[in-house]
Amino acid sequence: MGINDTKLNEKIAEFEEELRTTKYNKRTQRSVGLLKAKIARLRDEKHKKSTAKIAADGFAVKKTGDATAALIGFPSAGKSTLLNKITDAESRVGAYAFTTLTVIPGVLNYKKTRIQILDVPGLIEGASEGKGRGKEVLAAASSADLIILLVDAAAPGQLQIMKNELYAARIRMNMKKPEIRITKKPTGGLNLSCGNLTKMDKATAIAMLHELKLNNADVVIRGDITPDELIDIVEGNRKYVPGITILNKVDLLDANALERVKAQINPDLCISAENNIGLDELKELIFKSLKFVRIYCKEAGKDADMSEPMVLTEGATIKNVCEKLHRDFVKRFRFARIWGKSVKFDGQKILKLDNKVADEDIVEVHVD
Repeated sequence: MGINDTKLNEKIAEFEEELRTTKYNKRTQRSVGLLKAKIARLRDEKHKKSTAKIAADGFAVKKTGDATAALIGFPSAGKSTLLNKITDAESRVGAYAFTTLTVIPGVLNYKKTRIQILDVPGLIEGASEGKGRGKEVLAAASSADLIILLVDAAAPGQLQIMKNELYAARIRMNMKKPEIRITKKPTGGLNLSCGNLTKMDKATAIAMLHELKLNNADVVIRGDITPDELIDIVEGNRKYVPGITILNKVDLLDANALERVKAQINPDLCISAENNIGLDELKELIFKSLKFVRIYCKEAGKDADMSEPMVLTEGATIKNVCEKLHRDFVKRFRFARIWGKSVKFDGQKILKLDNKVADEDIVEVHVD
């Protein structure tokens, strides 16, 4: 570690200690916001200095299928066993830590979709600082469409550590991106437009924006946000990724112990990968969490091809269907006919490209 990195770390630690010892109230709100902004700015500087090409052997995995899920867990949480049980992968399995040294991809074929699942090396505390190849592991998580946190039932404290490491790595799991619009300009100062802020006042927000070096810009905040959310949007390098928490090896706990652990971490699902408990439910949970919209296309006068759907995601429109069919179909679009849940009656004629489609709709596109 160079001298500059050492100084950065010392300064960050100094501000963090001051933040930890500052009691939050109305009087200290501005000071707390500024401290958070200073820490974020220094961490961002450190991140930029330490960022290197993360394409180590085994980590450059080509995405395939309709979506990618990253399987994240501590060493020996059971990731490799789980991957082998629900996909076509062959990941080395051992009853000891750090069995998986590279990213092992597998494909889950479920309900006519293909979901790539990545088994990455075990995550450990300090991963966001590079420990245990943590930066590579977290890079895989940030590029995924879904994060699966696998927790060993015998060590429920792993969950909070993993969440902390993801957060430190700028990954916002199951968090909604705040509605903030920033328009930078060469001069003119800082103009902030916002509604009623209850988690910080307007003066605090303005002070934080200046601390984050945003001195000439028009900023519009919609809704009530926290200082941390303001920092996230200004720095602009956060990844918002959905995630699920899975408690593994539940067969090794008695009923009372299991209930205590469930109350502690509130998992989305309890399984035993080794003994095939809850695996069908897990496949369904992964599928639902990805919010797929499966579209069956048909030509006029012919039956729809129901064997292989076009796989889109929630919020998809006729325009998205056209873009997947052919790059010229959007500008040549005349209308579409739809059979399914997105229309009032089967075969309804749709004239607008922004009309949303629903899962398992049958779509017939007409073009010039």
